[in-house]
Amino acid sequence: MRHLDLSLYLVLDPHLCAAVGMVETARAAVAGGATVVQLRDKDADTAQRIETGRALKTALAGTRARLIVNDDVEAAIAIGADGLHIGQEDMDALTARALIGHDMVLGLSVETEPLAAAIDPAIVDYAGVGPVFATPTKADHKLPIGFDGVARLVRICPVPSVAIGGLKARHVGDVFAAGADGLAVVSAICGMPDPEAATRALAQSIGKVHR
Repeated sequence: MRHLDLSLYLVLDPHLCAAVGMVETARAAVAGGATVVQLRDKDADTAQRIETGRALKTALAGTRARLIVNDDVEAAIAIGADGLHIGQEDMDALTARALIGHDMVLGLSVETEPLAAAIDPAIVDYAGVGPVFATPTKADHKLPIGFDGVARLVRICPVPSVAIGGLKARHVGDVFAAGADGLAVVSAICGMPDPEAATRALAQSIGKVHR
């Protein structure tokens, strides 16, 4: 199961999704072509994440999309999620892998070339590379690295990579030109009047530049 199609990676934001809800936003996005859905809710506790995550898993059942949980090992395991994503400050990758076992996908955020080079592909399955731009959806983000930075990290990174940080539909070509395997988006889908249509437009753009 540890292979992942990173091409269109949706990171859910509970505030941006408030009008529609995270579950319905995810359902619409997957119908529009999202390949990965990440549950990221920094304001919730583990019990709340588990509740939302189980609803997401039900909503995505029968689709090819994979469900990833951000920074909550206990929730990821309880949900039976497809994977876990951690940042550099959350826990070390070796500990995370020991906790989730070998079948679950493990993603790791990297912001610098030394961090990208240090990834062990026997432990980590993919890297979240960025932030490309500053973004209000993640107040504690690191300094933006731009597409040149993405290209440098991707060249060094020994695992597939997804670019993240302020990305919109107009950035699709730049993301793949930099060598990333996909782009992670938040506000490009969450909070849009029609999340399915917004996702479909993104997926069509990706299809033109990424085979």
